[in-house]
Amino acid sequence: MEKSLVTSQKLSLRTATFIVSGSMIGSGIFIVSADMGRVLGSPFLLLLAWIITGVMTLIAALSYGELAGMFPKSGGQYQYLKESYGEMIAFLFGWAMFAVIQCGTIAAVAVAFAKFTGVLVPMLGPDNILLSMGGQNISAAQLLAIASLFVLTWLNTHGLKTGAFIQDILTAAKGLSLGLLILLGLFVFRNSDVISLNFGNFQGMEGVASPAGMSAILSAIGIAMVGSLFSSDAWNNVTFIAGEIDNPKRNVPLALALGVLAVTILYLLANLSYLSVLPFYTGTQGSELMQNGIQHATQDRVGTAALTAMLGAAGAAVMAVMIMISTFGCNNGLILAGARVYHSMATDGLFFRKMKELNKNGVPEFALWIQFVWCSVLCLSGKYGDLLDYVMFAVMLFYILTVAGIFILRKKRPDLERPYKAFGYPYLPALYIIMAAAFTINLLINKPQFTVPGLAIVGVGLPLYFLAKRDSGSNQ
Repeated sequence: MEKSLVTSQKLSLRTATFIVSGSMIGSGIFIVSADMGRVLGSPFLLLLAWIITGVMTLIAALSYGELAGMFPKSGGQYQYLKESYGEMIAFLFGWAMFAVIQCGTIAAVAVAFAKFTGVLVPMLGPDNILLSMGGQNISAAQLLAIASLFVLTWLNTHGLKTGAFIQDILTAAKGLSLGLLILLGLFVFRNSDVISLNFGNFQGMEGVASPAGMSAILSAIGIAMVGSLFSSDAWNNVTFIAGEIDNPKRNVPLALALGVLAVTILYLLANLSYLSVLPFYTGTQGSELMQNGIQHATQDRVGTAALTAMLGAAGAAVMAVMIMISTFGCNNGLILAGARVYHSMATDGLFFRKMKELNKNGVPEFALWIQFVWCSVLCLSGKYGDLLDYVMFAVMLFYILTVAGIFILRKKRPDLERPYKAFGYPYLPALYIIMAAAFTINLLINKPQFTVPGLAIVGVGLPLYFLAKRDSGSNQ
């Protein structure tokens, strides 16, 4: 008899919430505000972009709560799409998850972990090139990134409780670290001159009064939100392991709401902390650090610049440790959850059959190791960053489809038990669909170089789906 992921090892509400928040908090919050600042040109618009991102993410999470209560089994979003639209759309989501969304994110986060380790130990950094072949350089940072993925994958093969324990510890550590950054910036090292400059200058807000100016501002916010949405992504990972959570009909929706709300508040406060110690606008008199400000922080490392402004040279080392903890913990959640999607696909006959097998500890070990191999290839290729830019558009399309699935299933399966109903239905889910659609259309118009390849990556899944269906039929 085939073993099931629904085992006696059940995760608590606390751990489920930590998986939501821990998977969201990586390195993005410490970096993306620089590029967002350059696009937006105003600290007010920067904060507004983060607020809109938080509202959108929270509405989506609350909407997913209804689906999580209806289908409390592993696979999460894959299962919701299958129930709403059928296997093909669900497969395309799973394919995009494996090809880029999940594995590309894991690779990017692993390399961020290695890069910041290199701040403390330069010989492990990206500048230490160990091998060069055919124009492709292999650095110590890339190998360290792969080593970190190996350790986390190996730990997660030892059972759900092991992965969950690591997640609890690392999420608590990163939450405390981010909280410390916020407290230091807002209360201990706040700079009244900087605050006056940032919030007493309405530069970048001149177009608010005219329709054309407002349209340009909204378009800029949409483009800038690629960074904030990416930093706020992966909250849905807890749905992938729903079948392994205690009382999932209650705890998965609660974990989604609590985890997303906590991270949204932390992200907004972190940006307020940056704006309390670093000038937003460039050209300020003083040190190079203050002249660069938020918009032109060295290598876009706003978090490092902020802590350096507070603590001096030691700030860079403190931030490096914070990001090492943050990225390592983020990847633990991503690795733990991602393999469950591929396991669900394999159970439906849509992926490698061996991926549906569980080891003696009740986890999909083969799926974990296949995920590790592909993530390692992406680490070595150095192309994961480009791929992630391409698929942010596709990620939002799948979110739109999933939230729209609530409306479809209310008509298609009205008698199905719904222990939790989407908050604000139908208005808030509809608002999310409208806002997310506006974001994707704006990207399609203004950044076709990213959106068209993103659709192409998803489209590659179509022939793979029909091949998988043919192989599945021939093996029955």
